[in-house]
Amino acid sequence: YPTLKRTLARRARELQVKRFCRAQAIQRRLEEIEVTFRELEQQGIKLEKLLRDENESPADLQTQWTNQLLYLVQKKNNLMSEESDLMIAVQELKLEEQQCQLDQKLRSYMIKKDTLKTPEDEKAEEEILKKLVEVVNKRNVLIQLQEEKRLSEL
Repeated sequence: YPTLKRTLARRARELQVKRFCRAQAIQRRLEEIEVTFRELEQQGIKLEKLLRDENESPADLQTQWTNQLLYLVQKKNNLMSEESDLMIAVQELKLEEQQCQLDQKLRSYMIKKDTLKTPEDEKAEEEILKKLVEVVNKRNVLIQLQEEKRLSEL
């Protein structure tokens, strides 16, 4: 089935490019988060110093600094949550890539006629199928983890 093989190969390449683009976007966002963490940390240090050193400042100014510090902590927590989500997405992309590779290998064995398969081919096909089920189960665990996290945030 040459047309089917070409179509499957083309589709696999397209999916691989999509995963690569998603991985790049995730990596860029993780780098942005890291930069923002450093900026927030520096701002927090300045505010803490102001609060500690300026005991004689007006109460409303100290309250303003405290509120700013709490806002920075909240922002940092939000970024940490987003970073956690992105790390899960990275794991999911890795598993998706593994699943795609295993699918291709499995298809190459399944295309062969049963009469032409050697015992080694059958054993390899079974192993690939077991690995594929493991990868799907791992992806399922990640999806459940994301859903639990989403529900706990609500």
